[in-house]
Amino acid sequence: MKHTLAVLVLNKPGVLARISGLLSRRVFNIESIAAGYTEEPDITRITLVVKGDDQELDQVIKQLSKLIDVIKIQELHSSESIERELALIKVRVDPSRRSDIVNIAQVFRANIVDVNRETMVVELTGDEEKIEALCTVLEDYGIVEIVRTGKIAIARGPGATKFYQEQ
Repeated sequence: MKHTLAVLVLNKPGVLARISGLLSRRVFNIESIAAGYTEEPDITRITLVVKGDDQELDQVIKQLSKLIDVIKIQELHSSESIERELALIKVRVDPSRRSDIVNIAQVFRANIVDVNRETMVVELTGDEEKIEALCTVLEDYGIVEIVRTGKIAIARGPGATKFYQEQ
């Protein structure tokens, strides 16, 4: 089972490396990782997706909580949060079939962000299933390259994410 964790950390050099190193040393596989600034300039939010049962998740949280730069951790459940990824997909396309790609992009509410003689780049924001569905459709045209961000997530509702395991 996949678990999404929001981790608030001090915005210092090497924090991301320490987190990924700790998890790899403990043989926890990181499915996805995304980091970025928050509303506080000295705080970074890292969104981790890890695979494992509840016991393994508990171990991940305990191990992360031991790191000095980790401030707070929260598991974000998909039913209580908004989750998104960004994908850029470069597709091989001859000029006679460009309109097909444009139509497919419109169906998925994606954007065409680059066009040249041989390829087009499609940008899509959505959940993992939506991105996988677009990739499946575009395979028929010849995908040259795919670049995807890790998942980012935020709790639903008016309040801020409720963190636990505070140090």
